[in-house]
Amino acid sequence: MDELLGVARQAVQLALESGATEAEATAAVSQRFATEARDTTISKLEQSTGRSLGVRVFIDGAKSSLATSDLSADGLRAMVREAVGTARFVERDSLGGLPDDFGKPGPVESLEIYFDDVLAREAEEKIAEVRTLEELIRAYDPRIDNSSGSRVSDAVASIAFANSRGFEGSYRSSSAVRMTNPVARDGDDKRNAAYGSAARTYADLESTLEVATEAARRAIGMCGARKPPTTRLPVIFERDVAAAVLGDIFTALNAANVAVGNSFLIGRVGERIGSEAVTLIDDGRIPRALGTAPFDAEGVATRRTIVFERGTLRTYLYDTYYGRKLGAASTGNAAHGGIGPSNFYLEAGEKSLEELIASTRRGVFVLDTIGFSSESVSGAYSRGARGMMIEDGELAYPIDEFTISGKLPDMLAAIDAVANDLRFDGSITSPSFRIAEMTISGN
Repeated sequence: MDELLGVARQAVQLALESGATEAEATAAVSQRFATEARDTTISKLEQSTGRSLGVRVFIDGAKSSLATSDLSADGLRAMVREAVGTARFVERDSLGGLPDDFGKPGPVESLEIYFDDVLAREAEEKIAEVRTLEELIRAYDPRIDNSSGSRVSDAVASIAFANSRGFEGSYRSSSAVRMTNPVARDGDDKRNAAYGSAARTYADLESTLEVATEAARRAIGMCGARKPPTTRLPVIFERDVAAAVLGDIFTALNAANVAVGNSFLIGRVGERIGSEAVTLIDDGRIPRALGTAPFDAEGVATRRTIVFERGTLRTYLYDTYYGRKLGAASTGNAAHGGIGPSNFYLEAGEKSLEELIASTRRGVFVLDTIGFSSESVSGAYSRGARGMMIEDGELAYPIDEFTISGKLPDMLAAIDAVANDLRFDGSITSPSFRIAEMTISGN
């Protein structure tokens, strides 16, 4: 980490000596492993260590950004000089520049984002595990005789950041994933399913047996699926699909989109949009969560930001530039190349998913969505889907080849129940939730 921080400091100093008025640099080392199997064959095996340096320089507001993997003294010097040279040809922007306030990141150790077991685990053990996943899904039911692959992967990232205003910081993070994608025979049809687990440490992952069993159960559960009738019904989004819906909401909350008129939330801060069940939070400091970090890509300390509070929009999410443009402070959401989530999530409710289903007399339980069709200005939402029909509070039969549609502001207003199954296994996560009514387009 000291070596990486030295590289970042050196890049900043070189930028200032070359004529930049402000500069920042991020040095990183990323160690990755991934293996994938199909049946007994290892179809993919990757192991790599990547080193990179990214710089952002300003000359009186004119900005240039460059990155390199050549961290030698000559490579560093050449890249920094090119970045400064490019900035001289860029139009000046009075809003450009480094943050004025970086906040206090606090101790990295309290975030619990790095665990030694990720690097310590032997490659042979991970390879054996993907084969076990393949064996387990096939043993679950003879109809599962194929898969789109089982995968085990992990990564360790070391990050060091420095800028010309005196801010320096560094941290190390780890992550691990195990998942599988069984394919079941259903007459002439094939039923695909996927399930996985992700965490900062292998110790926090769901077991190999749990992952394989849930994935296989979902594949077999879709056998005999039929197309539902076209109607309007309550819709329950399973937590992974619910997270994808929140991804569309995040796009509308992104201050860069707000600034250019590409959001249905423009001018609506302080307005009640969602139901009482909708409290949306972005929190970059949740221990062990996969989106947690001490500071963002600009060095601004991450924080907890309440975005929607019981249905009322409280704020957009900003980096420094768009905060200045819209008259707000950065929320610590700068990402390399834009504005991104840290841990963006819907606050969990008290009921279990099973209780949500039991309290739904007739409806649709969505397990997967297909395709992409969302429009940020109007909030129009439409997805192909598959899942289960709910009748008399029970999962009655599988359904496929239908479309769910609505408008995101209407969907937020119609969330009438939220489950307690939230887990922080990505940068955008959600518990399962129910929308009181949506259009189902089928037969």
